[in-house]
Amino acid sequence: MLGRPPSCSGAAKESGLAAAKSALAKAQTSMSDPSPPLTSTAEYYRPMPVWVPRARKQRYWLHALLLLLTVLTTLVVGAHMQDNFLRNQPVFSLNDDGLFSFFPIGWAFSQPSRLLLGIPFAGTLMLILLAHEMGHYLYCKRYGVFATLPFFIPAPTLIGTLGAFIRIRSPIRSRTALFDIGIAGPIAGFVVALVVLVASLGLSKPLLAVSDIQLGYPLIFELMHRLLASSSAANSAATLPLFRANLHPVALAAWVGMFATSLNLLPGGQLDGGHIVFSIAPRAHKFVSRLTILILLPMAVYFWAGWLVWAILLEISSFRHPQVADLPRVSGWRIWLAVFGLIMLILTLTPAPFAHSSLREVVQGIRTGR
Repeated sequence: MLGRPPSCSGAAKESGLAAAKSALAKAQTSMSDPSPPLTSTAEYYRPMPVWVPRARKQRYWLHALLLLLTVLTTLVVGAHMQDNFLRNQPVFSLNDDGLFSFFPIGWAFSQPSRLLLGIPFAGTLMLILLAHEMGHYLYCKRYGVFATLPFFIPAPTLIGTLGAFIRIRSPIRSRTALFDIGIAGPIAGFVVALVVLVASLGLSKPLLAVSDIQLGYPLIFELMHRLLASSSAANSAATLPLFRANLHPVALAAWVGMFATSLNLLPGGQLDGGHIVFSIAPRAHKFVSRLTILILLPMAVYFWAGWLVWAILLEISSFRHPQVADLPRVSGWRIWLAVFGLIMLILTLTPAPFAHSSLREVVQGIRTGR
């Protein structure tokens, strides 16, 4: 049979009620905490939101158009150089046609077959410029940095172009990535230009007339010229001083490549050399940039007026450098690679790339009407 449940005392009732209230309070507290404390291991592996930049669409048509136009302008200039060289005239042999004296587009298209003469110079120069920019581009790809394809700049200049560049459109995450991206371009361009120089310097001829534009030569040209002159395969031009040699257009393309390498390695602003300095010592970047500007100013006065333009560009670009994560820092073999970058700058730098073009001489020429 079923009987009645036993009765409870007052103290037991109060104890049971207190226990129930305590349990209810703990349950409410647990339910009100949406993120209960995790263990250290669980906290470490907790998913975190990651910002991924949206890749912008590449304007392939624009890259292709600029590439074709630059090929055309360098072919025009190269054809004129090759024609002068074949006729034993200085490569930079000008006339009185103003702009068209060094960019003879009318002369080239009067017989379109003449453009074929420009292939050695144009092809070599474009290869050097492409190697430089692809060095940057491929390392951007390696580090997941979004960068555009190279933009080539066609222009009616002595060499038919103003060079090329890529645009980086996402943050660079570390100093090592900035270092690798910054130095990859100069190394790639320098290596290709050096191979071209070794292969083409011996093709030069003795200069039979005074050139309208006289070039200055970097240390790497002097070293390769001495090496060629001391070899058994040296021709008559190799035994002459460089200023008395009529460079083959392909060797001239190597000269342009070396000159472009030195400009990019200037240690300041947002040039490749400035990125290298910032990746190694961010706090020293502004000081080094200003020191470089102070060095370029007297170089403009006594060697080449163009250094003044580069000093202004460095001053503008040194106001702000994009910040990158401090770690990991540049160390180990990358320090030796930075030393190699400094050696490249020394080998390729030409204080006076064009004779009689210092700021003093330019101002004097303007005053005298020359």
